[in-house]
Amino acid sequence: MSHNTFVPAGRGGDPGSRTRTRRRREAGLVAALAAGLMLAAGPAAQADTVTDTIPLGTTQPYGVAITPDGNWAYVADSVDGIAPVIDTSTNTVTTSIQVGGLLADVAFTPDGTRAYVTNGGNGTVSVIDTATNTVIDTIDSVDGVETTIGVAITPDGTRAYVTHLDFFGDEGEQHDGKVSVIDTATNTVTDTIDVPQYPYDVAITPDGTRAYVTGTSVSVIDTTTNTVTDTIDVGATLVAITPDGTRAYVTSEDPVVSVIDTTTNTVTATVPVGDWSRGVAITPDGTRAYVTLDEEGSVSVIDTTTNTVTDTIDVGNRPAYLAITPDGTQAYVTNSRDGTVSVIAITEPSTGSLGSLESLPEFLDSLESLLDSLG
Repeated sequence: MSHNTFVPAGRGGDPGSRTRTRRRREAGLVAALAAGLMLAAGPAAQADTVTDTIPLGTTQPYGVAITPDGNWAYVADSVDGIAPVIDTSTNTVTTSIQVGGLLADVAFTPDGTRAYVTNGGNGTVSVIDTATNTVIDTIDSVDGVETTIGVAITPDGTRAYVTHLDFFGDEGEQHDGKVSVIDTATNTVTDTIDVPQYPYDVAITPDGTRAYVTGTSVSVIDTTTNTVTDTIDVGATLVAITPDGTRAYVTSEDPVVSVIDTTTNTVTATVPVGDWSRGVAITPDGTRAYVTLDEEGSVSVIDTTTNTVTDTIDVGNRPAYLAITPDGTQAYVTNSRDGTVSVIAITEPSTGSLGSLESLPEFLDSLESLLDSLG
């Protein structure tokens, strides 16, 4: 007489069968975890690329700025004294404004109604009405100083800070540095601040309380008192400040970009880049700094979290300044020896090994279903 024996699941039976079942379950769990991590990570970020090159019809473009609405890019040409205006929707020059002088830099009021352009050749500042694209005022130079270079406007739009130096002084003379403060309501100079030699660029913190001026060192100006309150011992060319105001990135002829902590006004990091880093601009979300490399004809992309170069983009001949659109999707780079502007399409930043967590709920649902099936 035969006897059938009932063996409860998981309590005996064929050992090989139990092993195979356990392995299938473990494989399923590993597959679910892998799929979940891939889902969270998402596709790999694409590299930034040059999508357009705009001929300006000028000789040597330098400064560039984009209107607050992102619709127009204004360029300052340092030889022809012309400011080409680019329509950013078509990337074509729609008009060129005859300003005069050797133009260096340009900045907009926060409402976008006026552009302030420095005339390096005659030491003046021209004011452009952006509705008509005509020069409506010219502000005289500081006495005894022949060159105007950098310009920045306070976040409330009430003042423009302009760097000056006696660039054309006799050989052997000290090239004194000054910063003038312009009241934008009257377009008159209301204050002049002495700074170290060769002041080149100026940037203002998002809260409007301080101005950082580059030169043989970096001067920090209290915009309430218009006095220099600190000097940072680092030679610098151009400067950009992060949107949260905590750091300033400064370029120089050395193959590094220096990072300044604006709380302590000390250099906290140096980022190796190519020779003669020049222009610098930071994305609106503060995650990346874009730096032009004059002699290499390229732009380096710095991850501001790690302060490392994550990408290098070839542009035109001797790139100088650059500006990023308010939505952070494009960078406009002036190529000073090409008479062109390169347009870089900025991709979404990589979010790391786990990527965005937006898909995490879907992953957890899949994992829960798997665990239920395993009993």
